[in-house]
Amino acid sequence: MNKNKNTMKTPKFNTYWIYAMIVLFFASTYFIGGNETSNSSKKINISSFERFLNKGEIKGVTVINKNIAQVTLNRDALNSPDHKSANSTNFLGQKNLNGPHYVFEIGNLELFQNKLEEAEKKGIQFNYDFKTVENKFLDYVLGFLPLIILIGLWFFFMRRMSGGGGGGGSQIFSIGKSKAKLFDEKSDVKTTFKDVAGLEGAKEEVQEIVDFLKNPTKYTKLGGKIPKGALLIGLPGTGKTLLAKAVAGEAKVPFFSLSGSDFVEMFVGVGASRVRDLFKQAKEKSPSIIFIDEIDAIGRARGKSNMTGGNDERENTLNQLLTEMDGFGTNTNVIVVAATNRADVLDKALMRAGRFDRQIYVDLPDVRERKEIFNVHLKPIKISKNLDTDFLAKQTPGFSGADIANVCNEAALIAARKLKKSVNKQDFLDAVDRIVGGLEKKNKIITETEKKTIAFHEAGHATVSWMLEHAAPLVKVTIVPRGQSLGAAWYLPEERQIVKTEQILDEMCAALGGRAAEKVMFNNISTGALSDLEKVTKQARSMVTVYGLNDKIGNLTYYDSTGQNDYSFTKPYSDVTAEVIDKEISNIIETQYQRAIKLLKKHKSKLIELANFLLEKEVIFKEDLVRIYGERPFDIKTAIKESKSLK
Repeated sequence: MNKNKNTMKTPKFNTYWIYAMIVLFFASTYFIGGNETSNSSKKINISSFERFLNKGEIKGVTVINKNIAQVTLNRDALNSPDHKSANSTNFLGQKNLNGPHYVFEIGNLELFQNKLEEAEKKGIQFNYDFKTVENKFLDYVLGFLPLIILIGLWFFFMRRMSGGGGGGGSQIFSIGKSKAKLFDEKSDVKTTFKDVAGLEGAKEEVQEIVDFLKNPTKYTKLGGKIPKGALLIGLPGTGKTLLAKAVAGEAKVPFFSLSGSDFVEMFVGVGASRVRDLFKQAKEKSPSIIFIDEIDAIGRARGKSNMTGGNDERENTLNQLLTEMDGFGTNTNVIVVAATNRADVLDKALMRAGRFDRQIYVDLPDVRERKEIFNVHLKPIKISKNLDTDFLAKQTPGFSGADIANVCNEAALIAARKLKKSVNKQDFLDAVDRIVGGLEKKNKIITETEKKTIAFHEAGHATVSWMLEHAAPLVKVTIVPRGQSLGAAWYLPEERQIVKTEQILDEMCAALGGRAAEKVMFNNISTGALSDLEKVTKQARSMVTVYGLNDKIGNLTYYDSTGQNDYSFTKPYSDVTAEVIDKEISNIIETQYQRAIKLLKKHKSKLIELANFLLEKEVIFKEDLVRIYGERPFDIKTAIKESKSLK
């Protein structure tokens, strides 16, 4: 069938017509239901009525339901200029000669009736009557009022569940329709691949998908086929959704964007229905791209249990997605791009080739990529001329693109708080400290004994790390409380792809330097080393059970990269092996602890000098350690090697 052929479309039924009909319905009960009080009657008070009555200007009075009095004037009074406003015309342009011309509330019925009788005794000619008016139609409607309210609430909630805004009444029945947002050539999407810094490998693969849709013959003439799906996998904040935005901005084809949770609904079958409708729309506009963010919301591995309910509904949605992506009725001109932080929990059927042909890993940026990301986020910020982006990139190891964006924004806020005209290097360093360590708390109450213990603890970390070859070089040490920590030491870790045994052991020894310093100086230890102990325990356990870096256990690993096995209740090793593992973990940690104590005893005088200087200044830097300990011999060797490589 020709898609361009004009077809009759069913007009949308607007829900506002329903509300208008309800309003008219109740209004009709007021006018049709027997209310004889005319809207054209002018309201007066009882004093004015008595004045008109005593002048003989009233022809008749009708009391309605013992409460309201309707007054009709005689012909002479109507011709008087005093009653000009009462002699008005109705909506048909006819003069109101027959009345009623005035209306008022009588108050006490008995007193009002006495006044009328007194006027008759005086010889004033007028007629009066008492009527009881019943609005039977309104009473009938009030009987159905609860039902009308329930129907109105049903309409309201159905529109809310179907995303109802000011759209049409058809939205009530569109709960099974897709919630995907469409981006096409008419949409103003400004993000392009130029706005995506770093991520060269991931960007190249995504660019190829866009290029395939723009120039399919470039690939199909050699027999190639368009990939059906691409899965973006990476840690939070690494730029997966940003890549998708760039695809929407670059692609000259329709781009459908939605989240995995948009398929989930409280009604059975809605998720599968929305998947069908999404692919139906995409096929009608093919070639096109569908982007599903956080696909793990519906793509989790299907369980083997017989439990029903919400889990069963999610599996039905996943089954429909699998069918649409690679079933008998699939259209090869529709590409599915998805993003997730939890690839390990996705169903194997979803991950196989033919559905997601490409799995694109979006890693944390390295130092070169971090520089590019800084250059992107620094564009809208007024920075000082001498700001070195290479320095900023080196100061933020392990930061994601979102973290770097946060650093830039935080630095601008700090500079604005200090009334500066531009953002300089120190503002960025303060921003990094704020994000990593938390808000500085200079007014926190700490006793002198606690402050001294913290100073020696942090000086112990700094000393041990300075003396070890593979420990991360120190950048800054502070005893000013930040966040939940009472003190902190900042290091600049080397960016490694693999880690050797001696490197892990040196890092563990440096982490235990704080507790070792307390033992050496006070012959006592405190609870301040909790985070250090947690860190070294995890490292030691990983050495033994994950990486096979232990002689007693050997070249074995109990790590499951698939995430399919749950070792929370059952261990993949015997009880005898568990005892060996526990002993080895304890031996590794204790060995590095004694090593740290030995180092600190050897340099005890320097340790005391550094701690006292830290107590005085509260914050010390690498230059202070160089002044006290001298240059690290390892740094000198590294500098010589780097200079030779440059030559």
